[in-house]
Amino acid sequence: MTSLLKSKANMIKIKTLAEIEAMKPAGALSKLALRKAGTMVVPGTRTIDIDRVVESLIRIHGATPAFKGYLGFPASICCSINNEIVHGIPGEGVVLQEGDIVSIDTGAVLNGWVGDNAWTFYCGTPSAEDRALCEVTRDCLYLGIQEAVVGNHLGDIGFAIAEHAEKHGYGVVREYVGHGVGHDMHEEPNVPNYGKRGRGVRLQEGMVLAIEPMIVLNSPKNETQTNRWTVVTADKGTAAHYENTIAITKDGPVILTADEKGATCPMEGGPDRSDSIPEI
Repeated sequence: MTSLLKSKANMIKIKTLAEIEAMKPAGALSKLALRKAGTMVVPGTRTIDIDRVVESLIRIHGATPAFKGYLGFPASICCSINNEIVHGIPGEGVVLQEGDIVSIDTGAVLNGWVGDNAWTFYCGTPSAEDRALCEVTRDCLYLGIQEAVVGNHLGDIGFAIAEHAEKHGYGVVREYVGHGVGHDMHEEPNVPNYGKRGRGVRLQEGMVLAIEPMIVLNSPKNETQTNRWTVVTADKGTAAHYENTIAITKDGPVILTADEKGATCPMEGGPDRSDSIPEI
């Protein structure tokens, strides 16, 4: 779940190797939940049903949804459709349509540790314009993760993300950012999707970060809807959002939100015949 950009003086919580290993089950379950959500992204699905299935999946694995009740958030997933950037609330009357792009953010708390990840799925066949936006945003995530190495700076992550998005003509949301992760979902530091190389906090072994580009088709200007959660583009242009939680180690970044199938999801929503996720 995205953090609102803020300024704090709290210390960054460095994790030991043992703590990083202990975080992996929460990350794997968060990815499993995200994959399950993706299989339900088909025209005609109510987003509340995705939410209920994900919550059940998380709970049957002995965990709790990281988002439900967080600062009053009413659901277990964030489900943001088309021009919704982040923090979309699932609802009985919110039904997915052919051609939608659907950003789903899932998180689980297991053994006291948080996993947090997100993916934008295609509902049916999106427009070529929306497909390109999603592919570039996904690649922004990959490029940001590559910069998460000991000795680099937070600005290196943000620079790589913004440079790739902006060279394709897209807008970079600045008010909402990635964040540290650990026992709490939102820890220091903020991880903006923009920056200058060599600037910002120096990256250290043991930092755990949620890197999550939020990229929009046109202007990054945004507004929050009356539900006080859902952030939408002011110009109604579409938005995409991809996220993984990573640990910085001496050997490079390690993606903690990964399961036996890896750290990524299919771009296309809907059932996967090779999917081994159990029915619930």
